[in-house]
Order: sequence, then structure tokens, then C-alpha cells
Amino acid sequence: MADTTARRTRRSVRRADSTQRAADRVNAAAALQRALDRRDNGGVTGH
Repeated sequence: MADTTARRTRRSVRRADSTQRAADRVNAAAALQRALDRRDNGGVTGH
């Protein structure tokens, strides 16, 4: 490659993407916990 060739630099989009994925994970964990809380209302019979 010649020295005069312009190199393209990749800009990282991963930071925003990983932040969104982290938020999605937190939301999914909260939703799962709510579902489990609804099911687990105590008692031997489960009612």
C-alpha cells in the first residue's frame, strides 16, 4: 500500500451498543424477577 493512500478508521459504535445491551439485560432481569414474584406467593400449596 502506498504511503499516500488514505486509511479509513473505524469509529467504534460498540460503546452505545453495549450500553443498550446492558440496559436490555437489566430490563430482562427485572421482568423475570417480576414474573417469578407473581408465581411465588408463598405457602405449601402455592396458592
